[in-house]
Amino acid sequence: MNTENNSVENNAVEEKAVENIIGDEPPSQEKAGFLTWFKGLCVALIPGLISNKGGDDTLKESLEDVIDELENEQSSFGEEERSIITNTLAFRNKRVDDIMVPRTDIIAIDASASFEEVMDVFIKGTTSRLPVYRETLDEVIAMVHIKDAFRELASSKAGNNADDLEATALRSIQRPILFVPPSMKLFDLLTKMQATHIHMAVVVDEYGGTDGLLTIEDLVEQIVGDIEDEHDEAEEELLRELQGGDLVADARLSIEALEGFLGLDLLPDDQDDDVDTLGGLLFTIAGYIPKVGEIIKDKNGLNYEILAGDARSIKTVLIKRQDLTQSLIKDMEKNTVLSDDKSKQTVQ
Repeated sequence: MNTENNSVENNAVEEKAVENIIGDEPPSQEKAGFLTWFKGLCVALIPGLISNKGGDDTLKESLEDVIDELENEQSSFGEEERSIITNTLAFRNKRVDDIMVPRTDIIAIDASASFEEVMDVFIKGTTSRLPVYRETLDEVIAMVHIKDAFRELASSKAGNNADDLEATALRSIQRPILFVPPSMKLFDLLTKMQATHIHMAVVVDEYGGTDGLLTIEDLVEQIVGDIEDEHDEAEEELLRELQGGDLVADARLSIEALEGFLGLDLLPDDQDDDVDTLGGLLFTIAGYIPKVGEIIKDKNGLNYEILAGDARSIKTVLIKRQDLTQSLIKDMEKNTVLSDDKSKQTVQ
């Protein structure tokens, strides 16, 4: 009974704090006050999110109601501000495996690599941190930061001693790295990164193998949106519509994005958490890795033709929506015939 009373009191205090911060409406961006206002909101919000883990979601619902109300009113509460708060509310429910960079896309360096090889990977990979592994990617031992590498480079050049640079061992500039399970909550990982000052984490599976990778930038982007700097390459187009309605898709395209575009449910509910990409969907439907040129048909009547791939993966897929349209027309014609037959039988 006391526990229930304390929970009610805590929620009331938290909601009152949020109410005091929000007031009638947030300050405008012209006054540069939104960040201060949002920081105050988080101070009130985050303790509530922590204490309510797996329990009462009253605070979250209250804030969502406030956002909905402000969306319907004329105020200086802009779309970007609403997006940040909405993302913050969703942040507590997301796990590491929801946003991690998959193993196949990890750029890393072998512990036995020379300093020149390390710099070459930094240049080609357009990344500021590299995981360091021993023999295979399943044995990541540390990370190396581009700042440390350039510090060594500048120090050697200042001393006019190229031999020192060649003799520089990777272990002399490597830093520790975090290891986390796929089920870890993003908020917990963010807290851990802040506490340890280690901003890269390797996601390990139940057998200790490398499953994926995350940086603190990946976490922050979940709240504020994509952060692109001067060195980020333009994101590849994962889905392209052809004349006639067919689609060319990268196998890395998320199932959620494809379902949203097509307006179809592509997976049974019990498999929604098991498959994330178009490639995974086709593996699941076929039961094996389809070869280039094969056509896979799903429950909706869509045909997927494998345009590019190899023995281990699918790269590019042609999604034939024209076949779906023809299938729907045939079904409609069939249903019309059946309906006419039933009408005739009823008359007789």
